[in-house]
Amino acid sequence: MNSHEIDYKIYGDDMQIVSIELDPHETVIAEAGSMNWMDTAIKFEAKMGDGSQPDKGIFGKLLDVGKRVLTGESIFLTHFTNEGTGKKEVSFAAPYPGSIIPLDLSAVNGEILCQKDAFLCAAKGTAVSIAFNKRFGAGFFGGEGFILQKLQGDGMAFLHAGGTIVEKELNNESLLIDTGCIVAFTQGLEYNIQRAGNLKSMFFGGEGLFLAKIQGTGKVYLQSLPFSRLADRIIQHAPKIGGKSKGEGSVLGHLGRIIDGDN
Repeated sequence: MNSHEIDYKIYGDDMQIVSIELDPHETVIAEAGSMNWMDTAIKFEAKMGDGSQPDKGIFGKLLDVGKRVLTGESIFLTHFTNEGTGKKEVSFAAPYPGSIIPLDLSAVNGEILCQKDAFLCAAKGTAVSIAFNKRFGAGFFGGEGFILQKLQGDGMAFLHAGGTIVEKELNNESLLIDTGCIVAFTQGLEYNIQRAGNLKSMFFGGEGLFLAKIQGTGKVYLQSLPFSRLADRIIQHAPKIGGKSKGEGSVLGHLGRIIDGDN
């Protein structure tokens, strides 16, 4: 696919930023709103499509828009191009704490599947599309849903995930994973779900009703803190309207709710 050859550097530990160095006329594509800073010689433009097939026509671009609507992402990707002389820098970060995974797509047979909000940015020439999960159970009960993002190309792509990232290499093996903890996996791996133990374990074990099962040969990337889990905890401990649930995690908070008439 002849993706642009970009250099990069990742800053930080828990809230990472990736800085992309572009030669003149090189371009990086990114999700809308993910840019942190850039040199003045870099120009950006929101476009319908990833630019990997510039001659696909208006119908093809509208098809790309439809696919991005299905994933819940913005219908536009932003293209950042170095229109100056010499190397210039543009940097990107995700909107919540986590780590960035740099992926050389040529090292994973040119393709990887990832959860629909994991893509951050990539060298121009990378095709960003969708893939449908063929198994009904995995699509309906799995954290990934029916729709996964598919990245194809031979250049660098960058994914973002919550917390710490762990890369597991499977060799005709299987792995049980919390459904929300899967970030991405390579070709050769099959994604499915299975029941989380017996009925008592399913309802009271705290691991959810189902676990994801990855099996085969390839790489899988896992995250320690899915954004949905972080959001749930924040909502649980957030004050209610009127402030009646302040301090709900403490004994005094519980007593306060009794006095207020909440319990």
